[in-house]
Amino acid sequence: MGRPRLFDLDGAVASALNVFWERGYGATTPAELLGAIGIGKGSFYNTFGSKHALFEQALRRYGDDRVAGLARWLAESGQVSQRVKGYLERLAAPENEKTLRRGCFAANTAGELGSRDQAAKKIVRSMFERMESVLEASLVAGQKRGEIDSALDPKGVASLLLATLVGITVLANPDSPTARGKRIALAVAALLS
Repeated sequence: MGRPRLFDLDGAVASALNVFWERGYGATTPAELLGAIGIGKGSFYNTFGSKHALFEQALRRYGDDRVAGLARWLAESGQVSQRVKGYLERLAAPENEKTLRRGCFAANTAGELGSRDQAAKKIVRSMFERMESVLEASLVAGQKRGEIDSALDPKGVASLLLATLVGITVLANPDSPTARGKRIALAVAALLS
């Protein structure tokens, strides 16, 4: 029988996520992960198996958190266009500037690993597909309530909104990421009205 785990697994994955998000997969060393998590080498490999296995867990966690956050926000009351605008504005709010400048972890991963890492590619694709589904369902509900033009293709608009969400993080720059994000949020809301 193995020894009981003496550290918080969820906290360890969260710490690893921050390291991978800050440095990227390739630049992150196992030693940096051990330091961030605060465990020894044996515990690390017994628990996670490998750096890549931990990376996959961190990437899944990021995706699950993003999808759940978007779904919660869009489930609030009010018109769909205003909820979408609010989500985009919140993403680009000054208090989120540090996160915004880090970019989207999934998009960063896709850019770094491309098609060379099929497991990461699958996780990123799943996250984007789930986000797009949440957006599409909100748009369809908005059309049924007469808030959104019924002539709009909800799947196409959901794809555009997903590209906008990811694009805000890709376009973030040291000068004024929040100002650009706010302009984008207002423009998207106007298109949906």
